[in-house]
Amino acid sequence: MADYTNPVATTFELQRRSIEQGQEALEQTLMFPTRVGDAAVDSLDSQESAQRSVVEFQQDAIHSLLDTVEETFPGVETSTDDVREVVDDQYGSVLGAHADLFENLSTSLEEGIEAYDDLSEETVEALEEAVEDLVDAQEELEEQSVEATEQVEEQFEELQAQVENVQEQIQSVSEDAAAAVDN
Repeated sequence: MADYTNPVATTFELQRRSIEQGQEALEQTLMFPTRVGDAAVDSLDSQESAQRSVVEFQQDAIHSLLDTVEETFPGVETSTDDVREVVDDQYGSVLGAHADLFENLSTSLEEGIEAYDDLSEETVEALEEAVEDLVDAQEELEEQSVEATEQVEEQFEELQAQVENVQEQIQSVSEDAAAAVDN
């Protein structure tokens, strides 16, 4: 008689693997926004540096222009010094605001990522509990199914033995009847 327990157990094992793989996929999906957020925070430093360089380049360009004016027009040093001071004050304000903006943006992103991580962690913990409960229930169902399959198999074997016994009895009665008719 074929053993029907193996396919049943194999089916349940495949279901468990599927459940576990689904859990892993969901956990990875939950972690993806964190990785993207971390990459965004990391890129802020290079963006800030690049933008700061552009602003400083503009400030240097104005200083070079003022140097050229001083060389071209002697005696304007007092005026260009005043302009230089105003330019430096304005660019200092721009660079300060720029630094504050990126600091605030970075802090906000990091806080958002941290809040998301906390929520994701809670979600993963709840998911793990739910999957554990599901796997426990599935294992219990497997045990019951395997037991029921074994019982059906035993009953089938008993029925098959009874049928074979009845067939043997019928054959014996038929042979006896045929022998009695021949005599």
